[in-house]
Amino acid sequence: MNHHHRKVLHALFSHPISANLDPKHVQAALQDLGAEVSHGGHGQIIVKLNGHTQGFHDSRHSLSKEEVGALRKFLTAAGVDPARDLPL
Repeated sequence: MNHHHRKVLHALFSHPISANLDPKHVQAALQDLGAEVSHGGHGQIIVKLNGHTQGFHDSRHSLSKEEVGALRKFLTAAGVDPARDLPL
């Protein structure tokens, strides 16, 4: 995983929650983790990682704090811990 994608993942888990993450960068970081990202209907993105599946809103602008929180919960459930697995 390249340094830029690691920075994006660390930003997802940062405190306070970041509200200026580019969805394209987040999607690229998820794919670099091995996630299968596909476009569902009605403006949804379906992410499959380590046996977990979650649908997210396909945003064109920065992710909201609620979306970042949902991504954080999904990644935690899928066993991703950037501080442990992907140090900067």
